[in-house]
Amino acid sequence: MATATTKAGFGTALSRVDGVAKVTGEALYAAEYPADNLLYGVVVSGAIAKGRITAIDDAAARAVPGVVEVMTHRNRPHIAFFDRSYRDETGPPGSPFRPLGDDMIQFAMQPVALVLAETFEAARYAASLVDIDYAAEAHNTDFAVARANATLPSKKRDNIQAPKPRGDAEQAFADAPLKVSQEYHLATEHHNPMEMHATTVVWEGGGKITVYDKTQGPQNIQAYLASVFGLSKKDVQVRNPYVGGAFGSGLRPQYQVFLATLAAKMLERSVRVVLTRQQMFSHVHRPEAVQEVQLGAETDGTLTAIINKAVTSTSNFEDNMENVVTWGMINYAAPNAMGDYKVARRDTYTSGDMRAPGAATGMTLFEIAIDEMAYAAGVDPLRFREMNDSDVDAMHGIPFSSKELRKAYREGAAAFGWDKRSPEPRSMKDGRELVGWGVATGIWDAMFSKTSARARLTANGHLEVASAASDIGTGTYTVMTLLAADTLGIPPERISARLGDSSLPAAPVEGGSWMAGSVGYAVQLACRAVGEKLLKAAAKVDGQPLGGATIDDVEFVDGSVRLKTDPAKSVSFGEAMRAAGLTTIEAEETGSEGLHGMISQTRKARNTHSAVFAEVHVDEELNVVRVTRIVNAVAAGRIISPKTARSQILGGVVMGIGMALHEESFLDHRLGRFMNHNFAEYHVPANADVHDIQVIFVDEQEPELPMGVKGLGEIGIVSTAAAIANAIYHATGKRIRSLPITIDKLLAA
Repeated sequence: MATATTKAGFGTALSRVDGVAKVTGEALYAAEYPADNLLYGVVVSGAIAKGRITAIDDAAARAVPGVVEVMTHRNRPHIAFFDRSYRDETGPPGSPFRPLGDDMIQFAMQPVALVLAETFEAARYAASLVDIDYAAEAHNTDFAVARANATLPSKKRDNIQAPKPRGDAEQAFADAPLKVSQEYHLATEHHNPMEMHATTVVWEGGGKITVYDKTQGPQNIQAYLASVFGLSKKDVQVRNPYVGGAFGSGLRPQYQVFLATLAAKMLERSVRVVLTRQQMFSHVHRPEAVQEVQLGAETDGTLTAIINKAVTSTSNFEDNMENVVTWGMINYAAPNAMGDYKVARRDTYTSGDMRAPGAATGMTLFEIAIDEMAYAAGVDPLRFREMNDSDVDAMHGIPFSSKELRKAYREGAAAFGWDKRSPEPRSMKDGRELVGWGVATGIWDAMFSKTSARARLTANGHLEVASAASDIGTGTYTVMTLLAADTLGIPPERISARLGDSSLPAAPVEGGSWMAGSVGYAVQLACRAVGEKLLKAAAKVDGQPLGGATIDDVEFVDGSVRLKTDPAKSVSFGEAMRAAGLTTIEAEETGSEGLHGMISQTRKARNTHSAVFAEVHVDEELNVVRVTRIVNAVAAGRIISPKTARSQILGGVVMGIGMALHEESFLDHRLGRFMNHNFAEYHVPANADVHDIQVIFVDEQEPELPMGVKGLGEIGIVSTAAAIANAIYHATGKRIRSLPITIDKLLAA
């Protein structure tokens, strides 16, 4: 079906359609929904890292006026027994954590009780009075100790690629005239979205509940709660229309949704549980990682060998793993390559997905090694990447569906002014500051997930599009609106998008950068189906202005169906619907791979790519680093919504600055606890740390994916930290191989 040029559509820089609701406070988040007879729950966090609870004295807490219950493992209602009941669609292999399951303590700040009261203040005070005795056991939270005993994961996650070796990497490395062999480290990071994890469970009576949860997938939460508590899915509605950031922390059900639902079931009342900022450090986090990289090259800089070995942290009860070592093996054309990946088990909560999981770690650290080899070869770092870039997925030996990385290199370099770079470290200065320029390559998967959407047109010309998809701030509301406007020629102000509700058409969790293309395609299909029904209705208009036109003969513009060859011949939507006796036209469609021949029969690698250029200024005396410029050139197919797309890259770059210079979760190994669990001591980039960021979307034709669209949520962070680290080396001549790069590390180098 052809579409017409309208007020807004595919590629229009439309402002966020949910923006006004967010800035005026109209948008409600998980902890803000009103409920009658609401109880407030406050979590009591455990005081040890490993051991057992031996005694609980809650008498003082129960004596506080307004306290209704103190729920612990001793008095909580029955919960499911088998591990399979606690699995969700995003969880790793192992035995999922069961809040209040028994007296066992598996990690510091584990929830050990939930105090429920008529007011939040009463619950919070009473929670401080719960006295718990423990029998502590020896624990280990030290990554270095755990790494010494690292093993292969017990079972591989479905979405994890095993590194596919090629050639004889060890021999090629031994024979190489140029070698780099170094170890690179990334500290543990915590997600820290603005909205803390929270759940409001509304008790509807008769065993039915409505759950408002901070999650990236309402249907995932619905299935989890139904499984754990033996409920029918039809009795559990989960809603998350607005989410105040997540970055992967909401992929899995976090323990507050379990506790709030358990308490609501126990007391048959509505319950709200909100985690504190400190408690946000008691669950999912980006795993600490060490990557050993060995690179071999000819004297001209041609890569001949890649050996990439990584170890990342996980818990003692689940094996979280990520695609860490594969990215460089995919992107670079070395004929000999091998990878190895192990997990190190610690007495912490299970690590988990955080923006660009695996790539943000693995490609970032690998790109620092690539930079080292470029300097060892005496080749410009950008030229080195260009000459070793692979035209095919080098790990699997298959073509890319599209790859305009070299165009990103060219356009990014031109915008940055790379040709003016002085090659020698410490050769560029601005007053008392050393200036450095660095470059790095980004790569991420371009994925598509089966997703459904519904479109409903009413006789007054209003269109609603709906899906259970989530918008965690990425702009999904706007994408849905733009594609509906593009397909049916309706102005955005006459379109409403609904999402974040388990009762809506099926959608996967929001993650992996697949949501815009997946739900967008489903919306496009549903709107096309509505258009076909409109055309049939228009045939019933007196005089048949459109004659016997087929769907290919017409276009939809400004609320009417008109002939392409004779725009004067048109029928308004309302006129067509009245002629057919319709008050609404509705269609639900599902977008999936293979539909309409979108996906070829030949297996191809589908990825987004980026070229990241960074400028830093380093105070030579104080070693304070300022990131003064970033240019990020991205190849991601067609861009649906340029304004929100740019925003995604900006956000990813800022997180990359945090990874490079700021973010690190510190464990006190005596206590086994993350200690800097607040915004005062867990450092993230503030306004003063963020300067000029230029985003470039290079032209790329993507024939494999529906609508030619690739996702953008992750690619902005991938290798941004590497470009900054490489710029710091160029500025100072000091190669720091442990992120974040802090003043003490520069002073010690």
